[in-house]
Amino acid sequence: MRALVNIKAGGIDVLQVQQRPDPMPQPGQVLVRVKRAGLNFADIQARVGLYPDAPKFPMVMGYEVSGVIEALGSGVSGFSKGDRVVSMCRFGGQAELVAIPSTQVRKIPDELGFDEAAALPVNALTAYHMLFWVAPLQPGMTVLLHMAAGGVGLLAIQLFKTIPNITVIGTSSPAKHEFLKAQGVQHCIDYRTKDYVKEVLELTKGRGVDRVYDALGGPDWEKGFGLLKPGGHLHCFGVANMVDGQKRNLLTVISQFLQIKKYSPMELMDKNRGVSGTNMGHLWSEVELMAHHLDQVLELNAAGKLTAHVDKVFPLEKAGEAHAHVQARKNIGKVLLACD
Repeated sequence: MRALVNIKAGGIDVLQVQQRPDPMPQPGQVLVRVKRAGLNFADIQARVGLYPDAPKFPMVMGYEVSGVIEALGSGVSGFSKGDRVVSMCRFGGQAELVAIPSTQVRKIPDELGFDEAAALPVNALTAYHMLFWVAPLQPGMTVLLHMAAGGVGLLAIQLFKTIPNITVIGTSSPAKHEFLKAQGVQHCIDYRTKDYVKEVLELTKGRGVDRVYDALGGPDWEKGFGLLKPGGHLHCFGVANMVDGQKRNLLTVISQFLQIKKYSPMELMDKNRGVSGTNMGHLWSEVELMAHHLDQVLELNAAGKLTAHVDKVFPLEKAGEAHAHVQARKNIGKVLLACD
């Protein structure tokens, strides 16, 4: 099979499409012929050597796929060869074939295309987990959503609409503001050139917000914590600020790390605020929880309440261009790799 291989830490030139042995499904697994594989910021961090959970180099990344079942391992029931499916996977998804535990796989209806299906799992489960599981939103709340035009951001905006009277303040580059307003973001802020803390306080008349969803990390987490109302919650789900340039910059990493504040339970109690972190890769062993979230996401999709916006689909051979596109934050929604 063809697979996208990260041969070592570095720029986009370390990505190579190589021939690798076809995987064989083990007991309880299904073999999926991949049509589309998702590209996430974690893949960027892994490429530059800043993702501790990644496999050792040379490695094949990929957390989510859509495709067709090629073969079944022993003990698998409920699936047949040729079924159209979507799944999260513990790496290896950016290839023509991947073997996945059947408990992580779900059939997709004929009306759901491979592009949209592959764009759902990681981003939609991340958004769902934060909005409805960790600190459930309540009607009438005001939220600050960073990187609002990203894969998680756009799905979160749709999930906000399932709750009455949610006011959304979103940060992004100015070129994306018109699009975001059309999606339902009431207030857009250019976080690169504007003091978003000042603007949020002006918009909320000094009261702050009920929820902050932050994939930036570093000092931005502390800024978000300071914007919370009593009873508010800061959701940390990424550290995009640590990636600066095509290769790993240790000065940037150290600087961002040193600016991450540590919160004590006493401080949280005194200020009536909460802080949580979400990393879907570290919930891999929570099979029932992940299955519940994926089922809910697919139900919301079937009901027309949650639709993934696909920005671009790059062929596997142009994965370097896809990485550069995401790293430059040019994407509006999800970027996918075509593996067929």
